[in-house]
Amino acid sequence: MSDMSMLINGLKVTAEKGAVFERRNPLDGTVATRAPAASAADALMAAEAAAEAFRTWSETGPGERRSLLLKAAERLEAKLPQFVEAVAAETGATGMWAGFNVMLAAGMIREAAALTTQVSGEVIPSDVPGSLAMGVRQPAGVVLGIAPWNAPIILGVRAIATPLACGNTVILKGSENCPRTHQLIIEAFAEAGFPAGVVNYVTNAPSDAATVVEAMVSHPAVRRVNFTGSTRVGRLIAQTCAKYLKPAVLELGGKAPLVILDDADLDDAVNAAAFGCFANSGQICMSTERIIVDEKVADEFVRKFAAKAKALPLGDPRKPEPVVLGSVIGMGTVEHCNALLADAMAKGAKLVCGGKADSTLMPATVVDHVTPAMHIYHEESFGPVKGIVRVRGTEEAIACANDNEYGLSAAVFGRDLARAFNVARRIDSGICHVNAPTVHDEAQMPFGGVKGSGMGRFGGRAGIAEFTELRWITLQTTPRHYPF
Repeated sequence: MSDMSMLINGLKVTAEKGAVFERRNPLDGTVATRAPAASAADALMAAEAAAEAFRTWSETGPGERRSLLLKAAERLEAKLPQFVEAVAAETGATGMWAGFNVMLAAGMIREAAALTTQVSGEVIPSDVPGSLAMGVRQPAGVVLGIAPWNAPIILGVRAIATPLACGNTVILKGSENCPRTHQLIIEAFAEAGFPAGVVNYVTNAPSDAATVVEAMVSHPAVRRVNFTGSTRVGRLIAQTCAKYLKPAVLELGGKAPLVILDDADLDDAVNAAAFGCFANSGQICMSTERIIVDEKVADEFVRKFAAKAKALPLGDPRKPEPVVLGSVIGMGTVEHCNALLADAMAKGAKLVCGGKADSTLMPATVVDHVTPAMHIYHEESFGPVKGIVRVRGTEEAIACANDNEYGLSAAVFGRDLARAFNVARRIDSGICHVNAPTVHDEAQMPFGGVKGSGMGRFGGRAGIAEFTELRWITLQTTPRHYPF
């Protein structure tokens, strides 16, 4: 068990009146972390510190920002053993998942470092003689990042790296489920030498989340908010941001379809489906949630996929034996997935592997012959329980893929690349991969969803657009004529 602190204005601080909350390990209930339970006053202190630091940080050159970000990437990678321990203790995820998080997160920081010289503008022709008109991108101000637990290092870093590269100061509000994991990110940035107040960290008890978030969103210096998490909470964040007219980037839930056309390479599709369905026990926003397979190849695919899923090792991630599926985040996930499974079975679905779980160590579970009458067809499982929908032909496959409120990631498998690409173009999602899994991320790519999966984009130049203000500035170089 680790005790921890917040970081405000470069100082390690406790919460008002020493308030704390505990995060317990999902497998055995032992206390994993005791963290500060910030109040609204604590949150406002962080906003004030970030506002003061913005005055000088926003004027730093790209070279200085790049250098600090590159150092932060090195410090993050050096903390790999601590991340592996913290992730297993707080969320029950595997060492493999923690290692992947560190690798990609470090890459995200380096990509952000490369963006410092790409915060550019343009000269725009003006009808006014002698007017030099420019579209100029400038730092927005203080950016509040709210990160989740499921890919804690990747998403914690994503919440702050590009905003810092653009010259903003940041506040990271850590997840109540992994405060120590998120603190390690902040420690890496602090050790890199970021000035006091540029990077701030706040943690809160679950019951205080709404109060703490609104306190920071309401502060005049906070000019951008980014949130990654459930669609339900995302709507609440959006409402709070709308109340104070603050732009928000929201990356929310998903029900990613993987479409398998009748000419697909089934072995390739099986491997991609297994990775997309069961990486981090299916607790990824991009996780494959619906396998939509043409009935011509469905029997063969299901046979091969079930064999692959049954062979995936399951176990306690804190033990030395390597596992693919560790613990899910809590018994709430177990109960939700069990209910989806029971409903599907009662309505005619066929269990092909796995089954009902009685602990957070949930096996890879697949049900076939899923129909729209079943809850699992529509609802995000966010766990290792997945459904297969059989369809007749391409048009039915596309209709099924779009028959959902979400639209984050998707995938299409087929040997006829032109046909598969045209199917991908017709799927309503922010991301779609042809002959690749639904779970895929790269730091330089525009990442985000449509419909109930959110709005705005993280990553690369798209991220610059989200975390800067585009201003129109003119310089009159000759005397200007006026009508009076």
